[in-house]
Amino acid sequence: MKSPLLSRPGAVPAEGRDEGVAAHYGDLFREQRALADGKGLVDLGHRGVVTVSGEDRLSWLHLLLTQHVSELPAGHATEALVLSANGHIEHALYLVDDGATVWAHVEPGTQEALIGYLESMKFFYRVEVADRTDDFAVVHLPAGSIAEVPEGVAVRETPHGRDLFLPRAALEAYAEAHGPLAGIWAYEALRVEAHRPRLGFETDHRTIPHEIGLIGTAVHLQKGCYRGQETVARVHNLGKPPRRLVFLHLDGSEVHLPAPGTPVRLKEDGEEGRQLGFVTTAVRHHELGPIALALVKRNVPVDADLLAGGTAAAQEVVVEP
Repeated sequence: MKSPLLSRPGAVPAEGRDEGVAAHYGDLFREQRALADGKGLVDLGHRGVVTVSGEDRLSWLHLLLTQHVSELPAGHATEALVLSANGHIEHALYLVDDGATVWAHVEPGTQEALIGYLESMKFFYRVEVADRTDDFAVVHLPAGSIAEVPEGVAVRETPHGRDLFLPRAALEAYAEAHGPLAGIWAYEALRVEAHRPRLGFETDHRTIPHEIGLIGTAVHLQKGCYRGQETVARVHNLGKPPRRLVFLHLDGSEVHLPAPGTPVRLKEDGEEGRQLGFVTTAVRHHELGPIALALVKRNVPVDADLLAGGTAAAQEVVVEP
């Protein structure tokens, strides 16, 4: 799904998982500062959009998701996961109910598999699941934005800003009226600064919610059964996750950012030392300089200086060991 906003002056296309929208529009740090000041918008039109309608939608989703949604008030934003039977994260949903329909946006390209799973679990419930990606684009307004929301548009209001499910036909006119535009790199820099994990970036095939700080945000511990709940409860009550998410301040003298998957080691052991984790996302921040998120073994000392590849890194705790 290629965004029409890629035709705007200065637009540089993003690559990889974020293909289809702009990485930036010519000035990464200016775009970050605008978002931090509550101005502008981010085109997230490459993300999948899934809706669930029908009178049983909330009670049915409550049985399938990690979040307590059976009594979700209209207009109240939340996030939820779909786990495997072993408690590993398979899908992440960012959702809101508008009183008649649950709207959710998901990682690019994951909506088909998610809908396949949901359809397989419908049974006798009065629900309808639909892929609305072709018709609606997600637009992010930063926290503090005073941009007008068109009437009838579903909105997720969060501490980090508002996510609009905007008809694609209205995207260009809305961007023209409520710019300046900021690319996905600026959005990602603020995400990393806020220690917010992202599916497929801070997760792999064996990630459980405890490792990346999603207990209490996307996982409700006092709700009924759902697939993977036994693992969630067992780790929460009896053990510790094998890995933990950390925030890294990277050495600013390095020209290149460490790529996702770059090994993380103890600095004192050097680049030939034992690998203790890996970088998940690295970005350049307009105030903090180069920063990153990484997954490391739980027993890595919280005060240890680290190496991300050959780059020195000081860690901040995100998930307690």
